[in-house]
Amino acid sequence: MSYPDPRYDGSAYPPPTYHGEGGEPTARLRRHDHPAELRTGAGFAHYLATGASTGGQFGLYRWDMGPRAGGPGPHFHRTISESFFVLEGQVTLYDGTRWTPTSPGDFCFVPEGGVHGFRNDTDEAASMLILFSPGAPREGYFEGLVEIAQSGRELSQEEWDAFFAKHDNIWV
Repeated sequence: MSYPDPRYDGSAYPPPTYHGEGGEPTARLRRHDHPAELRTGAGFAHYLATGASTGGQFGLYRWDMGPRAGGPGPHFHRTISESFFVLEGQVTLYDGTRWTPTSPGDFCFVPEGGVHGFRNDTDEAASMLILFSPGAPREGYFEGLVEIAQSGRELSQEEWDAFFAKHDNIWV
């Protein structure tokens, strides 16, 4: 397929997905004071962009953690990459070999299969952006964990295994 713009030679970018002539007013603005979509046991998750809202291209969350908030231990995903950008406070990230305290402005990219984890080990709140690609329905994973915890329901090992497999979460 040829692209009508002569400046585009097709060698560096993926094939075009928009074929209109003048662009469209399809941008979506989310205000800073939009309420969080999910309250976890130790903070809030703001679904800035879900896989559904980006056509499966990516997902972007703001993850706000209270003091001493735990998080996922070492795990990996077979189908998605994940990136973390620290906004406020100190988030301790696991890079597959060690837990490292990070500060605002620090960034960590984890490709598919990369072992990672995160938590807040401090007495102060912390916040980070989590970007995953492609845009898997990660909301179901986090909402499922909260629902299980709030309900007091106890899952068998087989039920936990099925839940984690459904959401591409492999613990190490």
